[in-house]
Amino acid sequence: MTQTQMILTVLAVALGTLLTRFLPFLIFPEGKTPPALITRLGNVLPGAVIGLLVVYCLKDGFFGIYHGIPELISLVPVILLHKWRRNTLLSIAAGTVLYMFLVQHIFV
Repeated sequence: MTQTQMILTVLAVALGTLLTRFLPFLIFPEGKTPPALITRLGNVLPGAVIGLLVVYCLKDGFFGIYHGIPELISLVPVILLHKWRRNTLLSIAAGTVLYMFLVQHIFV
């Protein structure tokens, strides 16, 4: 890749990123009510994406040598921490640390 191509690639990626960030504010300015479909998607999609990520993370674990035991052990504190503290970052970080400890030290 030439230097010109690299610069054009970076500019295209930057423009695409800025466009996806600013376009919703241009289409739906403050004070203007968005259409019902957009409001509905804003309420439904976060839960759907989290559900999709959970399924994606757990999909291969049950067919491995330990049949998903480290994944299920790590999933319990994530759920309990999130119910208790309502802190997504804390829940995900604790589950990740526990899972990495389990697969590197216990389920070797």
